[in-house]
Amino acid sequence: MTSNDRRPPVDGGAVGASMVDLPSVRRLEAVGFRAWPASTVLYDGSWLIRLTAGHPSKRLNSINPLDPSDYRDIAIRLEKAARRFAEHGRPLTVRQTPLTPPHLIDYMDGEGWTSFGHSLVLELDLAQGELGEGMDHLPIKDLGRFVDARIQIGKEDPATKPALTEIITAIKPECGLFLFEDRDIGPTAVSLVAHDNDLAGIMQFSVAESVRRQGVGRALLDASLRWARLRGARKAWLQVEAANEAAIALYRKAGFAEVYRYLYRTPRV
Repeated sequence: MTSNDRRPPVDGGAVGASMVDLPSVRRLEAVGFRAWPASTVLYDGSWLIRLTAGHPSKRLNSINPLDPSDYRDIAIRLEKAARRFAEHGRPLTVRQTPLTPPHLIDYMDGEGWTSFGHSLVLELDLAQGELGEGMDHLPIKDLGRFVDARIQIGKEDPATKPALTEIITAIKPECGLFLFEDRDIGPTAVSLVAHDNDLAGIMQFSVAESVRRQGVGRALLDASLRWARLRGARKAWLQVEAANEAAIALYRKAGFAEVYRYLYRTPRV
């Protein structure tokens, strides 16, 4: 591995001290795009532009630079992208990862762009986890029921249901939809597992506030990981916001380790 295969943390060290492995970042970025597909995908050089008019997810509405050496005509390309974002009713947003060109980061810093949505990408070697071999909880086949539960638990706008349904339907890798319910209070937890060759992404992981810190999250995570391992996945990965300390503690206790971090940037209004 050459020196160019490693870069410092995405924000220069403020949220992480270890160096990152760019090949691992590239692979996890690629499977992440497949696991959560945008309705419109465009390329400007190696800048991947993802837009989804019907859903506000930041991952689905952002510029994702994929080559640290692609920094030509930054201002012109951002202006062109801003028009596309406006057509979709979205603010111009750049997802800054270790693959983002340093020149682009310097440009955004110089223009006073704000940052938000600081997140971690974590990975787990499924051969090392104490998950058992059986399946005590099977994924469901009822997509509508899953989407309703996800919206209810996440306290999201019900108007996003058609878009969320379309997004999940468009996922190409095999998916496991997990739903925990309580007879008295209804849906309590959901997760979506996208199995992509030897990797499994834990997506849409959410636990209702009323049952948090009661072991529900760990039970849901274990069920999701067991399914992934039985399908042939060797590693599991997930993305979690840095401010979500409870979730990070859950994942670290399960054995997940940080691979890299990212954040979102948008022009100051």
